[in-house]
Amino acid sequence: MVLRSILIADDEESIRHVLVVLLEGRGYQVRAVADGEEALRELQARDYDALVTDVRMPKMDGLQLVRAAQAASPETTIIVMSAYGSHELAIEAMKAGAYDYLGKPFRPDEVLLVLRKAEERERLRLENLRLRREISRARGPGQLIAEAPAMREVMRVVEKVAPTTTTVLIEGESGTGKEVVARALHELSPRAERPFVAVNCGSIPEALIESELFGHAKGAFTNARTAKRGLFEEADGGTLLLDEVGELPLPLQPALLRVLQESEIRRVGDSRVTKVDVRILAATNRDLAQLVQAGRFREDLYYRLNVVGLKLPPLRERAEEIPALSARFLERHGTRSGVAPRRLSQNALELLVRYRWPGNVRELENALERALVLSEEDEIEPEALPAPVLASAEPLPVPSALDPGDFSVKRAQRVLEADLIRRALQQTAGNRTRAAELLELSPRALLYKIREYGLT
Repeated sequence: MVLRSILIADDEESIRHVLVVLLEGRGYQVRAVADGEEALRELQARDYDALVTDVRMPKMDGLQLVRAAQAASPETTIIVMSAYGSHELAIEAMKAGAYDYLGKPFRPDEVLLVLRKAEERERLRLENLRLRREISRARGPGQLIAEAPAMREVMRVVEKVAPTTTTVLIEGESGTGKEVVARALHELSPRAERPFVAVNCGSIPEALIESELFGHAKGAFTNARTAKRGLFEEADGGTLLLDEVGELPLPLQPALLRVLQESEIRRVGDSRVTKVDVRILAATNRDLAQLVQAGRFREDLYYRLNVVGLKLPPLRERAEEIPALSARFLERHGTRSGVAPRRLSQNALELLVRYRWPGNVRELENALERALVLSEEDEIEPEALPAPVLASAEPLPVPSALDPGDFSVKRAQRVLEADLIRRALQQTAGNRTRAAELLELSPRALLYKIREYGLT
């Protein structure tokens, strides 16, 4: 059902009672008020999918309410009711933005028919939005390349889990394509025509993240002049990706657990709960199990998120996919930039396959976009590639600090280790996280060795 929450405005108590009983019996969430001013306050305080209002009411008539509702809640579908003799007002209300009208007295099936028509219109609108999104994403991130055995296994699980509502935890290094996999789960599911909403939990200030996720009521805090829907309500009926979920503040984690258990949210500053139908996907480049042991992530939330776990291998472990990925990125950015089609020379492709890609697929895409812009020939040669990629072709030099007459293996290991760390730091411009990935060390171990060898 697209229209879930309905606000009724009518000064006749019997009409309100009949509509509440009828619609609640069909699974709608219904609230009824007696005049237009109260209805407008409701629309300003929270979101409703539909407003069903009489055109003749005290304090504020239906026509005034339609105009005010269009400003306060432009996405709300408005249906007006009119008794005999007030059809002109109903027509004026439709000119002002109402979708349809009901004549009084009405039969229950007439009410349900008008709502079904409104729902069908909303479905068509959303389908149009979805098609536009699909066109803009054509040959884009939504298409997974799965040639490596590990990625074929990921796709096997994706295809099996996508039609369900099961929560999935996607783990992998930064840039491995976690959001691409999440989109695939959404696009292969029955929710594909509903919204896909992604939020990076680490990019929102801690003071604002609760309001961003769950919304807030009018006056909930300073500058909250109007009510605001949160991302859970934006994703209602669809999928919400909580990217970098390991960054979610500990005090907020019980609220997320409640959504997973009860399928309901409470806006900041609101006493009422709102039911939501959202499939939750989570992604992280951190080890959540370690965060649980450190007391920085709730164990019960971890198990609720990790019903099905997907681990994406880094690009260095699926080098066989680099040719196909490269061809896609060159075509995509060539089309966007208006550059004539170009291809990689064999030497350039060999360098791409040999490089370790600490930034994974995202780094590969950036490197190819750069090469496309810098290259003037139809075939991209190695010199158009970034310096770190070119450096991967150089043979490893013997550290000059080794004394030719010193045959100590332990001292040689220390000299070689210090030299490799220095080279990795130079290649990553001092980025210790990326250097640790190149060296296949943990960041903590790298920091210890930097101090041990007195490196900067």
